[in-house]
Amino acid sequence: MKIRLFENEDAIDLSKLVAKTMKISNSKDYSLEYLKKDISERTPEFFIDRSKYLHCYVFLINNKIVGTGSIGPYWGKKDESSLFNIFVDPGFQGQGIGKKIIITLENDSYFKQAKRIEIPSSITAVNFYRNLGYNFKDNIKSTDKEGLFRLEKFNI
Repeated sequence: MKIRLFENEDAIDLSKLVAKTMKISNSKDYSLEYLKKDISERTPEFFIDRSKYLHCYVFLINNKIVGTGSIGPYWGKKDESSLFNIFVDPGFQGQGIGKKIIITLENDSYFKQAKRIEIPSSITAVNFYRNLGYNFKDNIKSTDKEGLFRLEKFNI
């Protein structure tokens, strides 16, 4: 597997990967209307824009993007960071790629400088993140108005 930072030329493939993953993996937990809205927001331009202020990684097998994840400051804070847009192609889930994405993000400078790291988690992924040491923020174990759990981890 090859891991590298996102390049603008990845934007179309990344947008397609996220749409495919959401349609397949998240469909058991979210309505079609919810998924369509989220997918419509994650355009190639969305990823290009995000890469200007986040560290966005792509994970490739045979030069095909099979995973992605990003990390950046939490609302501009220097001592807090947040993880974003972590997706693994459904055909490659269960092969350790998701864990490799988290390890990569946790070795990024934004993670290392943060005392606290937050992740907005889908219903689908919450147990995956919990197994990697992320806990419910403020012990709130229900989704917010965006349909996401807010999880966090502290660097000690």
